[in-house]
Amino acid sequence: MKRTLPFESIYQVVALFVAIIVVHLVYVTVVRPNADAILAVRAEQAAAGEPVGTERSLYVVMRDYEQESCFILGLWAIAIIGFKARNSLRERRLLDAEITHVGEGMSILPEDTREYARPVQALPVETQNQLLPRALLAALQRFASTRNVHDVSEAVRQVCDAESDRLDSELAMVRYITWAIPSIGFIGTVRGIGDALSQAYEAVGGNIAGVTESLGVAFNSTFVALVISILIRFLVDQVQLVQERLVLDIQNYCDRRLIRHMQVR
Repeated sequence: MKRTLPFESIYQVVALFVAIIVVHLVYVTVVRPNADAILAVRAEQAAAGEPVGTERSLYVVMRDYEQESCFILGLWAIAIIGFKARNSLRERRLLDAEITHVGEGMSILPEDTREYARPVQALPVETQNQLLPRALLAALQRFASTRNVHDVSEAVRQVCDAESDRLDSELAMVRYITWAIPSIGFIGTVRGIGDALSQAYEAVGGNIAGVTESLGVAFNSTFVALVISILIRFLVDQVQLVQERLVLDIQNYCDRRLIRHMQVR
């Protein structure tokens, strides 16, 4: 698995830069110009003593820097989750392949392990680094050395448990992003409330436009952050479910296709 780590690290860095560029470009060209135009119309209506439109605009809700940061982190998390899901689905395809060529009614003796290990060792290096080939090789090697079927089952379980722990630890960055997004939203809330309090003297004088705008920043940033974090949390749980099912299915594959055929004379 070490061969995939550098590529995954590069992928995450590139995905972050792409998320920054794409989101900032959308904000500069679409979100902020439309939000500024809507706010300018409302300011003109207020200055002329006309009724100010009260309908919520998505552009105004999204316009501040906290929301932009949340979208960047959200897009980055989705890219990482997509990479994890792609790897899991690619490994799952091996479950449909006949790697060891063990048919029904066949028996595997300790002396036969080399013969059954050759097809696994003949796979491309990248494929050999996936969980199923590693579990099969661990089972065959343990059977050849110990001649004990129980030890083989324990070897497969240890490989699968280690892989499960590794997959769980690699989701740490996504979990951090899931925590960071609401935190950024709360930062926007604190900033908005602070700005509103600093303009309280204007509200006392009858001008509540500044206070209203600052409170809008406070509530909009929290709203956007919570919505994005709910979506990311759902995707994290789904990809974790896919990974857990993959590990269990590979363990069952080894039991059905290999271990139950092992015999000692």
